[in-house]
Amino acid sequence: MLKRAREIEEQLIAWRRDIHKNPELGFEEFRTAASVAEELEALDYRVETGVGRTGVVAERGEGEPIIAIRADMDALPIQEENDVPYASQNEGVMHACGHDAHVAIALGVATLLSSESFPGTVRFLFQPAEEIEDEEGLSGAPRMIEDGAMEGVDVVLGLHVNGSLPVGEIAIAEGTVTAGVDTFYASVLGAGGHGAYPHAVTDPIHIAGHVTLALHAIVSRKIHPADAAVVSIGSIHGGEASNVIPEEVKMSGTIRYMEEDVRESVHEEIERALSLAQAMGGDYTLEITKGYPPMVNAPAVVELVKETAADLLGAEHVGTGRQEMGAEDFGFFSTLAQGAMFRLGCKIEGDERMHHNPRFDIDEGCLPIGAAILAEAALRLLRSENP
Repeated sequence: MLKRAREIEEQLIAWRRDIHKNPELGFEEFRTAASVAEELEALDYRVETGVGRTGVVAERGEGEPIIAIRADMDALPIQEENDVPYASQNEGVMHACGHDAHVAIALGVATLLSSESFPGTVRFLFQPAEEIEDEEGLSGAPRMIEDGAMEGVDVVLGLHVNGSLPVGEIAIAEGTVTAGVDTFYASVLGAGGHGAYPHAVTDPIHIAGHVTLALHAIVSRKIHPADAAVVSIGSIHGGEASNVIPEEVKMSGTIRYMEEDVRESVHEEIERALSLAQAMGGDYTLEITKGYPPMVNAPAVVELVKETAADLLGAEHVGTGRQEMGAEDFGFFSTLAQGAMFRLGCKIEGDERMHHNPRFDIDEGCLPIGAAILAEAALRLLRSENP
């Protein structure tokens, strides 16, 4: 399978570069989706567009088992700084997280499987909006699920390129591997007035300072040291004039967790930290919105991916990775079916490019490797008696 994948490497690179040159933000992937649909139809897949707004679902085969392969399609609101022929042509939009590679790899998998015979059904999920949520707080994965993309799926597979891992290596771990994420929005309320007379007001900036310290102490002083959690304040805004104490200070931040009981504890402690405002004569408002769940890799699927990658690359090139506090909405899919996502090495030797950075790029030698592993793993699952 790896030999066959390398035979289509030029096509994989061409797909990836075309998508990279024409990036689109979440729920705006119209050109990308149209290109994907056209390629899949040419391969004689059954194709449905407009799934989860701008997603594409494609199938081949009949009946059970149903093995799904997911690729996210959206770019980021970043101005690219790379001086390459395939640099973004869309001002302020860039594939800075490798989703262009994911799409190209999935198209490669579809190409490889188009010449195979197998029992059951392979289903491709080309997903919009992994990076953002819509006006109702939903990203592309739950929107696709709403439209039936996961109906009947037995196993779902995915990958993510990793700019810190050398080409030819993968990393995969079982259990909870990426964090769940929630977002909090808070206001510290006071009674504003002239900056020359602080004794006559209730200063929300002063109060917000104490609240900030309390929020930052939650993980180190309120959560068990063995439990993974993050509380980070991302924005604080209050006041406009240098001599006016404002009525309100607004703040927002991110919550990361691995376990549901830790999530509940963090929510409670955020409320307690904000309540300091009342003890200091002010008040507060707090809203916490729930986001992506933790991503959980099923042990049996992880073992199959490991075996597949070891057969193709050698066992010495298959690592276990580690838990990360980043979030990944693949977790919505893997809560509905057994699933696993692996990290695919794409590091440019001597010039490591970090994700979500204006200079992010990949060694395209990773593309056939990712396609081969996903295609071979899918075939083994399709041909297994107990997928």
